Amino acid sequence: QVQLVESGGGLVQAGGSLRLSCAASGRTSRTSAMAWFRQAPGKEREFVASISWSGSISSYADSVKGRSTISRNNAKNTVFLQMNSLKPDDTAVYICAAGNMGWDPTRYDYWGQGTQVTVSS
Repeated sequence: QVQLVESGGGLVQAGGSLRLSCAASGRTSRTSAMAWFRQAPGKEREFVASISWSGSISSYADSVKGRSTISRNNAKNTVFLQMNSLKPDDTAVYICAAGNMGWDPTRYDYWGQGTQVTVSS
């Protein structure tokens, strides 16, 4: 089992920045690709970004491309999501996932509880 705990969410004004963190524990040797998804009230879970084990490959949703950067520190079993130029549409619960690289949530085996990001206009 792998446990994922997100942090770093909060309330920010439009145009601001946030850096989300996801700490992995447990059988982290089974952790491969990591990803961030988000889910707004009444909407389906949406892919945000993913990163390979080595960190050499990353992928972003069009909605955040150019404004967000995903990174990871394997020595500390942590993945980050730096989000800049935030918009009210970015408001959602941001959820960390571990599994196989890709945008499809079914490719991920482990999920965190999420951290709330609220962007005010």
